[in-house]
Amino acid sequence: METLFLNPFNILLIAGFIGFFMAFGIGANDVANSMGTSVGSKAITLKQAIIIAAIFEFLGAFLAGGEVTSTIRKGIVDPNLYANDVNIFVMGMISALLAGGTWLFIASLRGWPVSTTHSIVGAIIGFVLISKGVDAVSWGKVGNIAMSWVTSPLFSGTLAFGLYISAKKLILDRANPGKAAITFIPLYSFLVAVVISLVTARKGLKHVGIEFSENEIYLFTLIFSIIVATGTAFFLRRNKDQIMREGGIEFAFGLLMIVSASAMAFAHGSNDVANAIGPLAAVVSVVDTGEIGSKSSISPWVLLVGGIGIVFGLATLGSRVISTVGKKITALTPSLGFSAEMATASTVVAATYLGFPISTTHTLVGGVIGVGLAKGAEHLDYASIRRIIASWLVTIPTGAAFTILFYILLRIIFGV
Repeated sequence: METLFLNPFNILLIAGFIGFFMAFGIGANDVANSMGTSVGSKAITLKQAIIIAAIFEFLGAFLAGGEVTSTIRKGIVDPNLYANDVNIFVMGMISALLAGGTWLFIASLRGWPVSTTHSIVGAIIGFVLISKGVDAVSWGKVGNIAMSWVTSPLFSGTLAFGLYISAKKLILDRANPGKAAITFIPLYSFLVAVVISLVTARKGLKHVGIEFSENEIYLFTLIFSIIVATGTAFFLRRNKDQIMREGGIEFAFGLLMIVSASAMAFAHGSNDVANAIGPLAAVVSVVDTGEIGSKSSISPWVLLVGGIGIVFGLATLGSRVISTVGKKITALTPSLGFSAEMATASTVVAATYLGFPISTTHTLVGGVIGVGLAKGAEHLDYASIRRIIASWLVTIPTGAAFTILFYILLRIIFGV
């Protein structure tokens, strides 16, 4: 193995700090995926959202953030290309984390909901371009990711539109909406539970040592969903008087949103923390083993850095993106917000099963636009939507440009 450009402790210290910065950006920006609609619809306050998300994002990141992660996200490049360039690889991973974190910080200050996955993907593309050239990038993978800019919002928006129309017909527009809410909302809670349990059984539990077969996953999903629906029905009947009063129907949808938002925060923490700790874990693996592999084991302290960074970013800067998603695209009620959130969760689960690359941010924004259209196209803020889409389009090239800049600067500083 070639001699590292710094002693191992200093490399880990620098990588750990910059990994924390990237996780900070994820908390500041991507948390809107799980909390923006809940706050915008007034199901919960901003302070309550921060507390709920802080708990569940951290638990998701720390408990189910993954024992093993891909060294380089999304298969954009073969890490074996760097087998004889360990210092270049470590410098590139640090540059990519710094680039992704910087773009997320800028976007969060502006209140732009951008994809944290696309931020780190763009950053790694920049590293590959400057270190190995254009031909080393797996452009087919990049093309699949770019396709999700269109497909995931379109699918989620269509589903959200349909969910809200069904809620209107089954509950909101009925002669006795309070009674209809008590009858039908347990069915919606069953659907929420199906999505949550599929994510948990398929993705989360295996990271804490529990693996289910396909039949066990479906059995677990069915049992859990029936329990949740039964509990929802019991609670609604116990609070029948409040639901029958004016505004009580939205109160019932608000309860559903709190449950689904908490679960999505856990799932988000477990999944997207890899955007921060994947490159960090790769650096740690190189320092520990002296080799570059396609997979890297994740030390508990790395998960801790990711989890704390997400919570810190959420608490200090998360309100700006939450405001954009929850208030600026369209005015939300709990029933509208639930429809958007449910569509987002369902789309993410479907994409996970199909192995299709997807952005939770793009999916949620599509869902919010979908319910806005269901309410009436005139209720959408098209200027805000244009700004959001523009921020999506520049995320990958901006991440790449920042990486190239930081990579050159770091090589000059450390003489690599």
